[in-house]
Amino acid sequence: MSGPTAANLVASVRAVLPSLTPSVRSIARLILDDPAMVARSTITELSAASGASQATIVRTARALGFSGYSELRLALAAASAQSQSQRAADRLVPGDLAPSDPLADLIAKVTRAESDAIADTAAQLDPERLGKVVDAVTDANRVSMLGVGASGLVAADMAQKLMRIGRAGHPFTDVHLALTAAALAAPGDVWVAVSCTGETADVVEPIRAARDAGATVVAITNNPRSTLAGLAGHVLVSAGRETEFRPGALASRISQLLIVDCVFVGVAQRTFTTADTALRVTKDALDRYAERRLRS
Repeated sequence: MSGPTAANLVASVRAVLPSLTPSVRSIARLILDDPAMVARSTITELSAASGASQATIVRTARALGFSGYSELRLALAAASAQSQSQRAADRLVPGDLAPSDPLADLIAKVTRAESDAIADTAAQLDPERLGKVVDAVTDANRVSMLGVGASGLVAADMAQKLMRIGRAGHPFTDVHLALTAAALAAPGDVWVAVSCTGETADVVEPIRAARDAGATVVAITNNPRSTLAGLAGHVLVSAGRETEFRPGALASRISQLLIVDCVFVGVAQRTFTTADTALRVTKDALDRYAERRLRS
């Protein structure tokens, strides 16, 4: 099995972290905290430094998608080299927000966090997987989106984007309505579920019902090993770093929106003639409304 690339290694480790066993997670955290040190260390040195057995280190490498520790070290060395140019910026814009931070630092840190989330998501967004989702949505008899809380806003955003190109999408943020609709799902329908953790019961249970009814399920989640991902036929991994002032769902929203935009543009490309006409018609309708408001 080939592991993550140097470009997306750290993002991939962060994505699977919640699903790892405690012993493997301790090595994975060490990779996130000091990838250069891990890359420099032999398996014996890393075992001594971390207190973990060599067998645990090998299991960690395999859990992350590598054939062994040597392959993981090579990927970490490449990732560390790529991150050299970012280190100065990391020092200028240190991690989390503090209550006493001036607004200038707030702007810099929030901007950095959101740009990092977009970059990490883009690094993990496989074109082949994205293409299969675009095909599924394009060919669907009916498309439904599901999310709660901040993820519900992303589901609603996807619905309104599809509507602008003449494709009806039904967003659900209420578990009772979602379960009702999911029970009536059929083959040819597509359900797009948005959940940062992939474990939100109000999302998982309707999606389980939709899948059992024969619908194609697409998951947009931070955790590719979550219950939701396991139910899905297609998984698109988002990335967002949780901070004190930005819990997981909020930190992931910008990366989820990036994925939604990529799906939307892909569908618009596949249906260019009808999508282009629909975009012009809807824009004209809004422009006429604005003109009438200005005259009144």
